[in-house]
This record gives sequence, structure tokens and C-alpha cells, in this order.
Amino acid sequence: MTKQSSNRLYSLDALRGFDMFWIAGGAAIFVTLSKNTDSNVIDWIASQTDHAKWNGFKFYDLIFPLFLFIAGVSFPFSLASRKAKGHTKKRIYQHIIKRGIVLVLLGIVYNGILVRDFSDMRFASVLSRIGLAWMFAALIVLNTKVLWQGVWFMGLLLLYYALMMLVPVPGYGAGVLTVDGSLAAFIDQIIVPGRLYKGTHDPEGLFSTIPAISTALLGMLTGHLLNLKKKEITQHRKFYIMLGAGTCLILLALLWNMSFPINKNLWTSSFVFMTGGISLILLSVFYLVLDIWKIRWWAYPFMVIGLNPITIYLAQAGMINFRSTSEYFFAHFFESISNNYFEFWMACMYFAVSWLFLYFLHKQRIYLKV
Repeated sequence: MTKQSSNRLYSLDALRGFDMFWIAGGAAIFVTLSKNTDSNVIDWIASQTDHAKWNGFKFYDLIFPLFLFIAGVSFPFSLASRKAKGHTKKRIYQHIIKRGIVLVLLGIVYNGILVRDFSDMRFASVLSRIGLAWMFAALIVLNTKVLWQGVWFMGLLLLYYALMMLVPVPGYGAGVLTVDGSLAAFIDQIIVPGRLYKGTHDPEGLFSTIPAISTALLGMLTGHLLNLKKKEITQHRKFYIMLGAGTCLILLALLWNMSFPINKNLWTSSFVFMTGGISLILLSVFYLVLDIWKIRWWAYPFMVIGLNPITIYLAQAGMINFRSTSEYFFAHFFESISNNYFEFWMACMYFAVSWLFLYFLHKQRIYLKV
């Protein structure tokens, strides 16, 4: 645990909190509400709180890459701060590699290494991918100019596309993008230790981490833009650049989708463009409202979550039983007044207990940092 730095973008913390809100109970609120309402809007939101089965895209597919994108945006600010403090390149290398390794280890803990049999252990994880993708992207940024970072971003996506479409898989051939027959599945079966999430394929496998590096790099390129001083570029111009770039990436994703489908499980290059484009547009809107117009009252609940994202993510694994707490204090009351909406109110109370825990940490200025 460490104390928070005051030199932060409000929009970045709020957007991170908005992202984690859906994991911290937001999705369950809309799903349970849709069961007892006739609202088409609520029903549509509830339908988006799950992943696409294979090809295609739903809002919930954005949660993971948006978090990785935001982690990327933060890095140029952190790097500039470390350089200003006189940190040597060796020390920065050590920090980057240490952070990557710690996230991998936390991912293994999240998957239950402390309670599972070793033979049934899954080592690939969301945190592991964030750690590895962020680490390699940070090493690229540390050793290249911005132009070459852009080249790396596009080069990794083209390389992944070429390998996935042109390299034949024994028994399937080239260009197969099924659960069992893709090149990613074939390579992960060989090199990924432990149990694969889907038996023959893991959505957080090692091979599909290659394009995830580009997701982190896109965030870091965005961070470079936001870190420019006002005398170099106005805040409104930053907003327009992010909004325009995001729109272009979405259009390119839809075009690339025709030959390389948008697919979260395979983290396809078109998926990187789609999620990167939406991430840029969301950040541009949050940046405009929170850091340019400074209309911030509505975003405080998200900001509280966004300052402790790893804490709430690990807590959802069962390290802290928010569900039992919410049921202990509120279940009897809501059972007595609202049978139809009981699940909805309990979902709200679950989120409230989770948020109050994070609020307590925030007021104590306690933040889990990696």
C-alpha cells in the first residue's frame, strides 16, 4: 500500500473507475433490473454485460483492453516523473520488469494457487496479460522515439495477422480461427504451463499477448499526447486528436473485420483497433468534461474506484466477501419490502459495500500500487 500522488489526470482515474464499476457490481445491477422492467434501454445494457461467444463485440469485451489501455496512458507520466527525480535507466528497467512479474504473480494468486491443486492450476490470467503486455510495451517506449513506437504498434498487429492467417496448424491448415484450430491455440497448447481456460485454448494465452502489447502501446502513445505542455498543444486540440483517432480506428476495425474478425478470445488485430478506438473516444469525452470543463461532481464515485483498481479486482476473487456482508445487513430488510426487486436491491447493496470499502481506503489515502 502506498499514498497517492497528487499529480494525476482526473479523467484517467474516473475512466478507470468507470471501467472497474462493471466488474465491481455494475453489471449485476443492470442484469437484475432488466428482469423486472420493460425498458428497451435497460434490456440492451443488460445484454451487453457479457462477452461475445466468439467473433463479434459486446461492451463487456471492452473492460479488459480498456484497463490495459489506461495503464499504458499512465506510463509516460510515470516515466517523466522518474526521470525528473533522477532515476537511472537501470532503475527504471528494474521497476518495469518488477511490475510485470508482480502482476503475473498476482494473476496466479487470483486464479487460486493458494487453494487449488497444483495439477489443476491455470497460470494464464487477466493480470498476467496486463503485466506482460504493459512490461514489453514500456520497454519499447523506454528505448525508442515516438515515431518508432507507432511503428511497433502497427508492426505487431500486422505480424500477428500474418502469422495467424498464413502459418498452417497441423490438422487444420492456415487461417483457421476456431477455438481448437487457431495458431494461437496450437502454440498455447505447447508453451503455456498448467490448465488452459477452454481446454484447447486460453483467451489470456501467451501467443495472443503479442497484439495486446499494441493495446498498451496505443495507451502510451496517447499518454505522450496528454503529457505535452499547454504551450505545445492546447487541451481542446488533444481532445479533437483523440476523438478523431478513435473514430478512425473503429472504421479501420470494421474494415479489417472482413478478413480478420473482431475476436476478444484471440485478441485479433481488428479487436485491438475496435477497443482502442472506443477507449480513445471514451478518454476524450472524460478528458473534455473533467479536465477541460472541470465538471467533476458526477465522477467522484468512479474516481474512488479508479484509485484502487487492483484492490477491487482481487477482492472480487473472494479475498473479501462483500456478498456475505451485504446479505447480513440488508437481505432481511429487502425481502420484507420488495420481492420482485429483491435481486436488484441486493446487487445495489453489494456494490455499495464494495464502494464503501474503497471509499474508506481513499479517505485513509491507502492505495494498492504495483
